[in-house]
Order: sequence, then C-alpha cells, then structure tokens
Amino acid sequence: MRDHEHWMWQALEIARDNPRSPFGTVIVHAPSQSVLASGCNHTQDSPIWHGEMDALSTLDRETPFAECVLYTTAEPCTMCQGAILLAGIPLVVYGSSIPFLQSIGWEQIDLRAAALAALSRQGCQLVGGVLEAECDARFRQARELRAQEEQGPGPRPGVPGPAR
Repeated sequence: MRDHEHWMWQALEIARDNPRSPFGTVIVHAPSQSVLASGCNHTQDSPIWHGEMDALSTLDRETPFAECVLYTTAEPCTMCQGAILLAGIPLVVYGSSIPFLQSIGWEQIDLRAAALAALSRQGCQLVGGVLEAECDARFRQARELRAQEEQGPGPRPGVPGPAR
C-alpha cells in the first residue's frame, strides 16, 4: 500500500499546471490504490473552481466516496471542505495549512477544515502537514510570481530607462 507522501507528490505534480495558484488535488480509491480524479485551481476562470472542486466535479454519484481519500496541496477552504463532507469522503490529507497561507498573504476564510468537519454529521478525518515543506515552498513561489506580475517589468541591466 502506498503512503500519503506518494499521493501528495502526485497532487504537487498536478499543481504544476497552475504555478500562480498551486492547489493540486488527487482523489484515490483506497482499496484499489487507484486515482479516480485529479484537479487543479482555475479561479482565473471561476471563483469556485478550486483544485478540490475540479477533481470532485469529474466524479459521478456512483463513485464509492466512502472508500476514497482526497489529497490536496493545501488545507481545504470552507467551500471545498463542505463539498468533501457532502460527498462523504472520510479522509483528507493536505500539505500547507490555512494559517500558513494566511501568513504569506493568501486570502482565506479563517475557519479550519477540521472545525467545519466537526460541525457535520458525516465527519471527516484530516491529516495535515504531509510534504508540508514542499507544499509551502510551492505557495511561496506562487506569491513571488504574483508579486512580480503585479509589479510589472523592472529595469533591466544595460537597458536605459525612460527619458526624464
């Protein structure tokens, strides 16, 4: 049986599809150890198209959700955790935490996934910090990339600036 790190590496690989917003998700059928769905963040197209929502939307109601594990590069936000609970996925494994994302300036609702899970009848076990350093590094790189894009091109060595 493969461990959590194996599947988190796959979620990190999926996250490469969007370096500005590296939320990658893999949904694994635990008994067969097979990937049923994957997804990455597309919030540039829709505010609800998070990695978890992308992966969940590819599955149908016949999916044995109770036998699945969802792996994601960051702790699910309230919207995604709510969808995970409604789907009945019993285990979520994540890398970066909501407090970490907030600390680097990522906009997040200040409600942890475990707190939301505790409010539901279905419940859901959460395991955080899997490949945390690797996930955190990916989100730091994304923040730097976004900051550079917002700043625009800076002066280049050997190229004169605008005339004053």
